[in-house]
Amino acid sequence: MDKINQYFLDELVKKAVKKENIWGFVIRVENTDLSLSLMSSGGNIQSEDYYFIASVTKLYVTTIILQLRAAGRLQLDYPIKQYLSSDIMSGLHIRKGIDYSSDITIRHLMSNTTGIRSYFTFDIIDQLASGHDQIWPLEKTLDAIKQTKPRFKPGQKGRALYSDTNYQLLGKIIENITNKPIGEMFKHNIFDPLQLEKTYVYENMQDTRPVPLYFQNQKVHIPKYMTSVTSEGGIVSTARDTMIFLKAFFNGQLFSKNDLSELTARWNLLFGPGLFFYGTGISKQPITAFDLKDGLLGHWGQSGAFAFYHPKSDLYFTGTVNQFSGHSTAARMMIKLIKQQLT
Repeated sequence: MDKINQYFLDELVKKAVKKENIWGFVIRVENTDLSLSLMSSGGNIQSEDYYFIASVTKLYVTTIILQLRAAGRLQLDYPIKQYLSSDIMSGLHIRKGIDYSSDITIRHLMSNTTGIRSYFTFDIIDQLASGHDQIWPLEKTLDAIKQTKPRFKPGQKGRALYSDTNYQLLGKIIENITNKPIGEMFKHNIFDPLQLEKTYVYENMQDTRPVPLYFQNQKVHIPKYMTSVTSEGGIVSTARDTMIFLKAFFNGQLFSKNDLSELTARWNLLFGPGLFFYGTGISKQPITAFDLKDGLLGHWGQSGAFAFYHPKSDLYFTGTVNQFSGHSTAARMMIKLIKQQLT
């Protein structure tokens, strides 16, 4: 019997929105057979509001990559030079005078094991939070990261570095293979088959449907930036639609369920942003410091969005705190719900 009810969830949300700099919260929680299906919201977010899912988008990229592999159009261990132009590849990964660019594979990009640094630094966050909205295409990213030193060789054992640059490159690979914009691939391969009527790629700078983002106590209005980062974080959705996608991701509706074991076969510990593990196109958030094997499987978004599945309790979670610095509030709520379910 499920031990979570609407009252329990509503009370957690009420407490959450009283915390400093948490202006709004929406969460949906379900189990596999839908005997449990609840949603709650508070503050300045309503249950059906649109929000930026940010890096939760990376799960959608993983889905497209696996679908392309199933169609025989790529392999995860093929070098990315097969799919990218020479100007992109030139000087992409030079460490200690040695050019490792040709060694990078699609799997390295998906697992954040290229060693290539992320262009999305604290400095960029500060710029965006202070109102300096700007378009950030792949070309600008490459100009920035080619002037930095990679942290390690591609695929170096035990090393990983979270990098949005990797997913910009994956987006370009998808577009080059399919000759279609990645937003079109999302719609054709994911949004339409799952009938996600409130999920779309943010493309119109005049679009005000997503709730405004926050960085601590500041509203962050960055439409230029959000229209230019489709493959790393440009999807807009709702907690309900994201739940449909999340369950499809884990239950074999979008790609073979057997592929999940490959995505989760090897985990690398990351210390930023936050402490978590990264597999192949998927992350794992430990729920205690004493049991690192047990954790939430899915992805965070920089916007405070989340989409996670906890196998042990059979609970799925989607939603957002819509706050660049509010992830711990969402994590604590999910942990409380898991404990309530397992008690």
